[in-house]
Amino acid sequence: VNLPGTIVQRMSRCLLVSVGTTLLSAVVLVTLALGVGVPAGSANVVAVCCGIAPSYFANRRWVWGRTGRSDFLREVAPFWVLAVAGLVASTVAVSVVASGTAYWSTALRSIVLPLANLAVFGALWLAQFALLDQVLFRVVPNEPASNEVVPNEPAPSGPFLNASSPRENVA
Repeated sequence: VNLPGTIVQRMSRCLLVSVGTTLLSAVVLVTLALGVGVPAGSANVVAVCCGIAPSYFANRRWVWGRTGRSDFLREVAPFWVLAVAGLVASTVAVSVVASGTAYWSTALRSIVLPLANLAVFGALWLAQFALLDQVLFRVVPNEPASNEVVPNEPAPSGPFLNASSPRENVA
């Protein structure tokens, strides 16, 4: 496996992914809560969910260089658990801020609601990066990727694996 850059490069890329998904979430949150009138907590749930899949795929591919099929139990499920934990914490924060700013102007609320969301995810970001880097997408030197061919390893063989003529080895 080629290591996907230094830890600083991975942190920088992961931060860029987070900025992108945070901007997406902020636009959805403000549009739903202030433009459409959806309660702020519900709008935050939709907004955060809009960013989970893009975050997973961008982190997996661009930050950690993973290709091929995702491992559901090792990568997908833990990523969603992290995302849902952030979702719950940010929804509580956004709901509290929304109720405390209910009589503020729309312009001010369009700033403080996304800031509440950002504050929670900002606080969780370092812990999330460490878990992604050291557990979910951990890169082990000299370990082949799931879709990588290992040199000097014999190709699988047997009567049912001969691609040129499946009946060649049948008695």
